[in-house]
Amino acid sequence: MQQSNDIDQQQQNSFIENRSIDFIPENERHGSVFSQFTLWFGANLQITAIVTGALAVVLGGDVSWSIIGLMIGQAFGASIMALHAAQGPKLGLPQMISSRVQFGVYGACIPIFLVSLMYIGFTATGTVLSGQAIAKLFNISNISGIVIFASIIIVLATVGYKAIHWIGKVASILGMVTFSIILVKMMLIVDLGSLMSVKHFNWSTFLLAVSLSASWQIAFGPYVADYSRYLPKQTSSSKVFWAVALGSFIGSQISMTLGVFIAQIAQGNFVGNEVAYVIGLGSAGAIATLLYFSIAFGKLTISTLNSYGCFMCIATIYSGFKGSINITKKQRLISVLGIVAISTVIAILGEQSFLNTFKSFILFLLTFFIPWSAINLVDYYFISKEKCEISALFDPNGIYGRWNMIGIGCYVAGILFQLPFIHTKIYQGKIAELLGGVDLSWIMGLFFTALLYFACQKIFSGIKQHQLKSNTL
Repeated sequence: MQQSNDIDQQQQNSFIENRSIDFIPENERHGSVFSQFTLWFGANLQITAIVTGALAVVLGGDVSWSIIGLMIGQAFGASIMALHAAQGPKLGLPQMISSRVQFGVYGACIPIFLVSLMYIGFTATGTVLSGQAIAKLFNISNISGIVIFASIIIVLATVGYKAIHWIGKVASILGMVTFSIILVKMMLIVDLGSLMSVKHFNWSTFLLAVSLSASWQIAFGPYVADYSRYLPKQTSSSKVFWAVALGSFIGSQISMTLGVFIAQIAQGNFVGNEVAYVIGLGSAGAIATLLYFSIAFGKLTISTLNSYGCFMCIATIYSGFKGSINITKKQRLISVLGIVAISTVIAILGEQSFLNTFKSFILFLLTFFIPWSAINLVDYYFISKEKCEISALFDPNGIYGRWNMIGIGCYVAGILFQLPFIHTKIYQGKIAELLGGVDLSWIMGLFFTALLYFACQKIFSGIKQHQLKSNTL
């Protein structure tokens, strides 16, 4: 008994994470709700969020309505992702492994595989911007900057949970300092009031702004509970919800609003020169050096989250078919090396066409994650009612089975239902074209899939109860 307690104490005190996708026992739970705020606040005070906000103007929007549209999408998307975060303390599990409740032990690998692609894509796009910052900081090539940044991600993602929360706190402080400097510099060279007076409302560009920020937030959904699962089980779900929602909302809205102003000032000179243009707004010398460092460090939080989350997904897929949840530190390192290597290659190859590629990528992602999010939330809050049989998640012969055709069927139906409403460079739907390029796929897919899954579960439950009564009689 004493030896077991000593091992538990060593795991709790160790800075290097020992667990992966397995359940976190109560005696290893730690942390505070405020750490959730700082993590997501810091994760959103970064250059990619600035670029996302800038896209609203680069693609035709005005300043005022772009900011309003981004705020609306932010509020909606942050609420969705925070509902996922609230599951962490109750389940003590990574987000995607809980999808086995809705999809089955094997069936959950379908959305998990797609989430892995998302992580790799986000890591790659973030590495492009971080590589630019490091290149300017050390006067080296962008490719060298990308490689250096990738190496740091490998170390942090391998160390795990505590390192991620630590850099989240530091990123919050650095981010506030950096963004304050940029804002002050910008106010010295341009009248922000005159920028706000730029108004030419257009439904297409307004809804694009809403979609950009909503998709930014909802894309966190598949891994947000990974970083709340160590909190004590009795932690208030509402407190976790508000800490995550406000941290993500405030951080991203600050970043994206700054991006809107910068894109308007740039007048077309922002594309392809994102990092240098942001720093060049009146900054030079030591201040410029600090800003380049802050931008690179700010990307560490979210890029590490992506790599760590991708590892968790790969481990979940592996455990589903192998029946083992024991992932060694060596296996973790090899997985993270592979993930970051792929992302780095993509970053190097796609550096020149970054902005347009990123816009198409982030919007098209919604097609696959909106249905998953709808199914997961409806099941957790309305069907399962926050209950889960932990042991059955690791047993293909358990109550959740290998393949849950209701969950899988609703997921596929949700994807197909969105297709006519999609408008991206990758794919344009007929209804979206009739609406002048307005993309409503994410909102249509969310409500359709949620209602479909709820109805199917109720119908199936009714049929099952009827059969039980018939057998009893």
